[in-house]
Amino acid sequence: MRAVTVYRLDDISNFSYHTRHPIGSVLEMRIYERVNNYKDLLRLARRIFALDTADTVHVLIDMGQGRQAYLPDLTRDCSVG
Repeated sequence: MRAVTVYRLDDISNFSYHTRHPIGSVLEMRIYERVNNYKDLLRLARRIFALDTADTVHVLIDMGQGRQAYLPDLTRDCSVG
């Protein structure tokens, strides 16, 4: 299980860049990578945190949080070969 941060994009500022403000998190409970993991998490985050339908484009999740690998535990029984 992994928590993914949800941000609201602030485009009201007069600057040329946009700022992201963290507003919450959603939990990814899938162990294995599937085709629609990112899309499903984004859909869930927009459903929970968007104020209205026009606000859904301002809600985004952090793609920089790469998926952590699920590696098997090392044991002493492993032969080096």
